[in-house]
Amino acid sequence: MRKIVGIVIISFFVLLGNLVIAQTQDPTVMEIDGNPVSRSEFLQIYLKNNPNPKFDKVSLDEYMLMFKRFKLKVAEAEALGYDTIPKLKKELEGYRKQLANPYLIDSAANILLVQEAYNRMKTEIRASHILIKCDLNASPKDTLNAWNKVMSCKARIDKGEDFASVAKSKTGSEDPSVVNNGGDLGYFTAFQMVYPFEDKAYNTPDGKISDPVRTRFGYHIIKVTDKRPARGTIRVAHLMIQASKNETEENVLNAEKRINELYEKLVSGESWDALVQAFTEDAATQKKNGELPMFGSGTTQRMVSVFEDAAFALKKDGDFSKPIKTDYGFHIIKRLELKDIAAFETMKKEIQSKVNKDDRAKKTQASFVEKLKKQYGYKSMGTAPLVWFDKNLDTTYYNGKWSADKLNTDLTIFELGLVNKKFTQKDFANYLVKNYRGVKKEDIKSVVFKQEQNWEKLAILEYEESVLEAKYPDYKALLKEYHDGIILYEVMSDQVWNKAIKDTAGLRSYFEQNRDNYMWPRRYDAVVYECSSLKYASAAYKMLKKKKNTSKNILDKLNATSELNVKVKMNKLDPEQYKPLKDREFLRGRNKPFEFEGKFYVVELKAELPIMRKELTETKGAVTSDYQNFLEKKWMEEITKNHVIKVYDDILYNLNK
Repeated sequence: MRKIVGIVIISFFVLLGNLVIAQTQDPTVMEIDGNPVSRSEFLQIYLKNNPNPKFDKVSLDEYMLMFKRFKLKVAEAEALGYDTIPKLKKELEGYRKQLANPYLIDSAANILLVQEAYNRMKTEIRASHILIKCDLNASPKDTLNAWNKVMSCKARIDKGEDFASVAKSKTGSEDPSVVNNGGDLGYFTAFQMVYPFEDKAYNTPDGKISDPVRTRFGYHIIKVTDKRPARGTIRVAHLMIQASKNETEENVLNAEKRINELYEKLVSGESWDALVQAFTEDAATQKKNGELPMFGSGTTQRMVSVFEDAAFALKKDGDFSKPIKTDYGFHIIKRLELKDIAAFETMKKEIQSKVNKDDRAKKTQASFVEKLKKQYGYKSMGTAPLVWFDKNLDTTYYNGKWSADKLNTDLTIFELGLVNKKFTQKDFANYLVKNYRGVKKEDIKSVVFKQEQNWEKLAILEYEESVLEAKYPDYKALLKEYHDGIILYEVMSDQVWNKAIKDTAGLRSYFEQNRDNYMWPRRYDAVVYECSSLKYASAAYKMLKKKKNTSKNILDKLNATSELNVKVKMNKLDPEQYKPLKDREFLRGRNKPFEFEGKFYVVELKAELPIMRKELTETKGAVTSDYQNFLEKKWMEEITKNHVIKVYDDILYNLNK
């Protein structure tokens, strides 16, 4: 007995010593309302927001000022009880589950999945599928109906019917896209389909049809139609003329004519960037010279197949394609960069992150639970505690009407001895009551056995999740970051962002007090003809002499040979924003042609508008933004009085030591 006491005392002092060392190694850099912020917490956030950190006094003071403002807002949110709001607690719990997933897997088994994913990324599969929808929690009856339907489709194909015909038939695929694609999904690789589907496709030989596979969408049968080496990832730009599926034939022909003219200009050596800036109709990429996000093998970004095929067919960087047609319009594609699949070590971290967020990570949980059992001293009490459930569970269980009200014992079913954690009959009964959906109807003893196995696995994982913060500082820090972010967003919405939008009287009052901050500059109310040559500018100028010639008439006549000859811009134009008008003076009416950056312009001036005040309706966005800043500043002044902050400069200025 004395020996045990001695060990306990020694252990206590060892623990105390460790705590003292930990405190010495991780001192407090700041306190808010007496709550410490450790050097490591501050440093982690500082480095996260400063990829190229400077540890000089000016940089640290500047960041500490922002950090104090952040902590003040979080402290005020907590003081107002935002961290107790049910919807925010539920949101944080959802993030907690997501963040915990990477810590609840067998790392050895997980690396095999990372390697598997990398190997699959080297090959692209083209496949078609037939989907029969079935929710994961569907009743046994609905599950059986879905199974019978998908097997019926497979039987028809096995007897010789065409896969696409079966997919598009009345009793075929329930994927809405089947009407247009006959079930053809195009090419894909790892991470571009849900994992069970991907796994089945990669394990089905080329030209063969799989057995049914279950995903969260239902049952699928898959026909693999081709396998090819991965083409890598590609970065391209495009020049686009819109022509949707619903356009008239005339509009489509005009669009095709314009894209062909632009192609000829590119062939003759005109600048890609200049043509994109002037003519592309994809507003999202115009300012980036047409550049699109990278797409291809292993990315989540996918393009329609005709676009991808044209892009990957380009032989070298700088090459551009002939015009192609998609459902969105006509495109000319320019290759900017092509990357092969990188080496495994280069991609390992990125793939690991994807695996941890993917369904495939669940495969490693069974082996992980076995490791936890050994780690925590798992001990089963055998079948005796389950006898009551064998006798008392009945068919009412399948429709959710069974209860464990008659259970008057609370025997331990299993325990984790090394942490003194017991799991009892009542714990299992609560699990049964909540988890009856989707349970297959069979012998009651089998149901009890299978449900107990599921419960054991879940209970052990939940216990491990409950101690993650103590075991993993990185997890604790990340969870704290999400906690602060959630309540900060909510309190800022209430105190600043939404308040500025809803407080129409306050917004109006703020605007009236600051009207001189919202002014229209000197502008021209004009029609501007932007012409590709002096010839067309002179023709436009001549036609404007006759009042009956409207801008439409001028465009129709001068663009008869090409849609690119003349463009029109009209409205109240700011010469500071519309550069061709900058630093020029114009007379009322038509003005002679002038040249600007290789194009020729004719201006028909209706009126010169002086500097004038804007009305609220004309600048509401800017006023609302300024009012939000005003409210935030006022709110910060108020809450600064409510909280006490102390910064330890000696720790702050030695952050990197």
